[in-house]
Amino acid sequence: MNNNLNTLIETAIQNQMIICLTGPTAAGKTSLAMTLSDSLPVEIISVDSALIYRQMNIGTAKPSKSELSLYPHHLVDICDPTQTYSTARFVEQTTSLINEIHQRNKLPLLVGGTMLYFRALLFGISDLPKANEQIRQQLSEQAAEFGWIYLHEQLKQIDPVASKRIHPNDPQRIQRALEVFHITGKSLTQLQQESQPQQPPWPSLSVAIAPSSREVLRERIAQRFHIMLEQGFEEEVKMLKHQYNLNLNMPSMRCVGYRQMWQYQEKELDYQEMIFRGITATRQLAKRQMTWLRSWPDLNWLETDDPDIFGKFMVIFHSKLTQNPI
Repeated sequence: MNNNLNTLIETAIQNQMIICLTGPTAAGKTSLAMTLSDSLPVEIISVDSALIYRQMNIGTAKPSKSELSLYPHHLVDICDPTQTYSTARFVEQTTSLINEIHQRNKLPLLVGGTMLYFRALLFGISDLPKANEQIRQQLSEQAAEFGWIYLHEQLKQIDPVASKRIHPNDPQRIQRALEVFHITGKSLTQLQQESQPQQPPWPSLSVAIAPSSREVLRERIAQRFHIMLEQGFEEEVKMLKHQYNLNLNMPSMRCVGYRQMWQYQEKELDYQEMIFRGITATRQLAKRQMTWLRSWPDLNWLETDDPDIFGKFMVIFHSKLTQNPI
C-alpha cells in the first residue's frame, strides 16, 4: 500500500466514512467484498435479511465456514429461523458496529442486497406508530377466518402502492400495513411520503456490482439455483423442518427458494415446477433490487465480469476522497 493510499485511508477513517457495496442477487457482491478485504483495512457487515438465519446456508448462498473464518461477517448467523428481525434492530446494531469499527481504525464495509436495510440506515426510518396488539389480534382473527388473500385485497383498496410491493403471501407485512392504517387513518405509503428523509449520518461511498446484461444476470441466477440443488438444498430444508417448528408464514421461509422447496416437499409442486418457481422468484427479487438501485443517489457501478474490477473500485475510492473530499 503506497503512502498516497495510506493517507487516503487515514482520511476516510478519521472522517468516519463507510463503504456500501450492493447489487442484485447473484451479482458477485461477496466475492468482491473478500477481494477488497485482502487489500483494505475493512470489516464486513452483512446487509442481508436471509444471512441472519442460522443453518440456512445453501439456499441463502451464505459464504462457507472457511470463507467466514478468513473473512468474518458481522450480522451473519444471529437468529434462529423461528425468530423475526426488524429493520429497526438492524439499524441499531449496525450503527453500533460502525462506531466500533471506526474506533478500531478500520473502514466498515457494508455488503448485501437488502435495500430496505440500506435505506433505513442511510436515510432514516419513517416515523410509524408502535404495534397495537388489539388491532393485530383482530387482523389475525380475520386472516384465520377469511385468509391473508382477503386481507391483501383490503390493503389493495386502502394502499394500492403498498399492495403492489407486498406479496399476498407475506402476512407479516400485510398485517403491519393494515395496522398502521387502522391506528393512524393514513396509509403506509402516505406516512412514508410525509416522512422527511434525513441526511446519512456518515459520509459514504456507494458502489453497486451487476452484470452489464440483464440476460447474464438471469443466467447467473439460474446457474446458482442449480448449484444449490447439487449442494444439498433439499436436504437443508428437510433438516430445518425437522429441527424447528416452522411454517410458511415465517420471515425465514419467505426467503426466495425456501417456499418453493417447502411446497415441493409437501407435494404441492413437482420437482421441475419447484425449480422453475424458485428461479423465477429469485429473478423477480433481482428485478426489485435493480429498481431500488436506480433511485440510489451517487451510486457508482461496477461490472461483475470486469477482469480489473478491483482496480476500477480503487479509482472510484480515490475519486471519492480527492475530487469530492469528505
